[in-house]
This record gives sequence, C-alpha cells and structure tokens, in this order.
Amino acid sequence: MMLIKIGGGENISLDAIVADLATLQQPFIIVHGANVLRDQLATRLGMEKTVLTSVSGYSSVFSDQDALDVIMMSYSGLRNKQIVELCQRNGINALGLTGLDGRLVQGERNKGIRVREHGKTLIKRDLSGKPRSINSGLLSLLLEQGYSPVLTIPIVDENGFAINSENDDIVAQIAQNLELDSVIQLIEAPGFLDDPEDDASLVVRMSVGELHDREARVEGRIKRKLLALTRLCQGGKTRVIISDGRIEQPVISALEGAGTHIS
Repeated sequence: MMLIKIGGGENISLDAIVADLATLQQPFIIVHGANVLRDQLATRLGMEKTVLTSVSGYSSVFSDQDALDVIMMSYSGLRNKQIVELCQRNGINALGLTGLDGRLVQGERNKGIRVREHGKTLIKRDLSGKPRSINSGLLSLLLEQGYSPVLTIPIVDENGFAINSENDDIVAQIAQNLELDSVIQLIEAPGFLDDPEDDASLVVRMSVGELHDREARVEGRIKRKLLALTRLCQGGKTRVIISDGRIEQPVISALEGAGTHIS
C-alpha cells in the first residue's frame, strides 16, 4: 500500500497527481496540505498568520479559534473536496476525511510552546497538538471496501476538540500503524535540496543518519519536517521519496527514480 502526501503549495499539480493515481494497481491513502489556501483565505478575512518558534528551534503556526476555523474552511473544506472531486472524475472512489472524523487521528493537545520574546521565556498555549494514534481499523475497513481515503487536518484531542497538527507527523503515525510499501511526498521542488535556491543541488539519496544530522543543524519549519521524516524512516520498511509535485506524471516519475530517495 502507498501513501501520497500532497503539499499545499500554489503550484502543485493536483490534476497530474490524481491522473497518475488512477493508473496505480494498489490501494493508497492521500494526506494533503492547503497552506496557500489557508493564507489566502485568512488575508481575505483580515486575519494575520502568527508563526511561533520554540526555544528548541521548531516553528509552527499559532492556532487560536479563528485560525482553526480558517483551517477547517481551507483544508477540510475547499482543498479536501477539490481532491475528492478530481479523484471521482478519474474513476477513483475517494472519501474525504479529517482526523476528527471517527477519531481517525487521535491527538494530544500541546501543554504549551516555550518561546523567547523580548528577552523572556514565555509559554504560548493554543489549539494544536501531536498525533498519538491512528484509527487503523477504520482506515483498513475503508480500503478493504474499495475507498481511497483523502485525509487532512484537524485532528481530535483527548476531549473531542478539533486541534491543528502537522501532516508530516500524521504521515509518520499512519506508517507506524499500517503496512506501507512507499510514502511519496510531493512538494514544490525537485526533491530535497542542499540549497533551497538551487534546483541543481538535489540530494538524490539520503540515509536516516544523514536526516538526523541535518535536523540538528537547521531551524524553523524545515527542522520540524526533517524530524518527522526521521521518525517515518526509522522502521526501515517503508520507501520514502520526496519529489516534484509540479511536473507531468509526478507520482510515476517518483516511482521511476525522480526526487530524493531515503533509506
């Protein structure tokens, strides 16, 4: 079984991705983002995005109730149903879900994010958290009945509230609970780049040890993504590919060797 993680960038080619998926001869799960849609909608509503960087160097979007409402509109609303519609048009019987539905992704709300502001260490609390378990029985049931799950945030916390979370962490949790042959992450770049400004700096192959070393040297959102990738690859059974989601045949190209392959 395969998992396709579709990035939320503006130039990701959803049509090309879904057209490729329609040719696959194995079941798959889609996990998708919608960060550009979220930011566009927040701007139209007159809301500013707040990004927090913890004292340990990890960055995340501050998620109050207004921000969570925008996430529901953009991620689980517009983008989720756009992908489901494309799947249906290509003969894929897709079913759109969030981690909230059927407690598909059970999370734990963050106790607070330690940040430095004006020389002081503060605790910021919001509606975000980390996935702790997957309702693998529900996912397996849907797959056995021929459905292709299309999953996104929010997830559900201990008390049934919707909370924001990182899709990279959700993918890692799914990989720990289901037998995945491959995870393909489709982004707005040819793969993992040594220099984000230079497509020629593509890293074709990377080990889990190298992932860990790189995670220790960077900060911001890429630090969080590398940590999630390290967790995803630790089992050693799942092939992980980071590849370009803007090109023709993005899924097929990744399976044929394009992008960054992690082992």
